[in-house]
Amino acid sequence: MSEARVRRLAGRVQELTAAALRKQVKDPRLGMVTITDARLTADLREATVFYTVLGDPEEQKASTAALESAKGLIRTSVGRALGLRHTPSLTFALDSVPEHVAHIDELLEKARSADAEVHRQAAGARYAGDANPYRTAEDDDEI
Repeated sequence: MSEARVRRLAGRVQELTAAALRKQVKDPRLGMVTITDARLTADLREATVFYTVLGDPEEQKASTAALESAKGLIRTSVGRALGLRHTPSLTFALDSVPEHVAHIDELLEKARSADAEVHRQAAGARYAGDANPYRTAEDDDEI
């Protein structure tokens, strides 16, 4: 199976899963879920669908339970639309990208504040030696 076809079908699985969640799944536990990515195995038998949930950990757990209970409905919808011989089995995985982004933002903010502190300390700094440590033409005349 070509990698391009697998990637194209993975993108289609992502779109179809998002559409099925929006139109067919009516579970009240399902929160603000965003389908971020989908990956298919080379034999097109298994698909891993990555998602994020806006909210606290309780809402994430509730949305995870809702996705697991709607897995069959979503798989049926995806299988009909793809038209493959075998419908891939779906596995939902919570995407940890937002947590990584928040951590990186926190680190960058610390670096900015440290950089500002260095600039503040350097504002009143003086050179340790002469203001111009290089030999000039006047120095050559003296020799």
